[in-house]
Amino acid sequence: MLNVIRRKKGYRIMKNIFQRKRFYMLLCFLGFLMFAFKVVELRLDNASFIKKTSKNAFGYVMKAQHYTAKGQAMRYLEIGNDTLPMILLLHGSPSSSASWDDLMTDSFMLKNAYLVAVDRPGYGYSSFGDIVPSVIDQADMIAPILKEKRPFFKKILVVGSSYGGPVAVRLAQKYPDLLDGIMLQSASVEPGAEKIYPITYPTSKAPLKWMIPTVFRNANTEKLAHKSALLEIDNDWKNITGSATIFHGKQDSLIYFSNALYAQKKLINAKQVNLVAVEDGEHGMLWSKFDLVKKTMIEALKGLN
Repeated sequence: MLNVIRRKKGYRIMKNIFQRKRFYMLLCFLGFLMFAFKVVELRLDNASFIKKTSKNAFGYVMKAQHYTAKGQAMRYLEIGNDTLPMILLLHGSPSSSASWDDLMTDSFMLKNAYLVAVDRPGYGYSSFGDIVPSVIDQADMIAPILKEKRPFFKKILVVGSSYGGPVAVRLAQKYPDLLDGIMLQSASVEPGAEKIYPITYPTSKAPLKWMIPTVFRNANTEKLAHKSALLEIDNDWKNITGSATIFHGKQDSLIYFSNALYAQKKLINAKQVNLVAVEDGEHGMLWSKFDLVKKTMIEALKGLN
């Protein structure tokens, strides 16, 4: 009888411990979700961005600009000496204009270029969460920036990083008079030549899609539609007549190096094509090869006719 009582008491103790563990695990999970949705947005608001970039050697003050395209709110940031040539920066995914913050305070960059960084549709503060998978639509929504700036800048280089690369391509295809050249930085431009993680598929469908941060949900949507989006613009590479620089790491395990060779092959009418293949370069060269990225970008800008 005593053993039975002891077993029941032990069972109740273990049950309480298990219930407490489940409760604490649930609290941790909810805490993570709160952190993920509130903090992991990979973006900077106007005030934070302006403050972060205010510490530059020239004392330039960043300006935040807003406009509407295809019914969506769009935002871009600009900084520098507007008598210099202009570089328009297009970020990858998941990301926002905030990924360029170090570049936009760099003395070497500000000495040579006027810098403009846009939040691609659905990212940053361009209708955050309302992702636009179509590369064609994205380019049309970003083109107003170039239309506004073209009268004031004799040279404009559009730099597209990762998933921003095909948007740069589309801008050069459709709006050749608004820019003088493009730089494709680790750009995803070859249909199907990228790594898709297995977790992308389940987290792109309900209910799991609503349990991940918005910026990653955006990235999933864009990634799964990316191949068809690239095929939509594939026949228009011949329309690119400006200069092109292709900057890609041979060790890129996310956006494969074959993307660079594909772009080089497709740019049949470009004024000039320069391939910079980085032997030990991986995907995140904006950070791991920061000086080389800067040098290549300014060389591409100075090489524009």
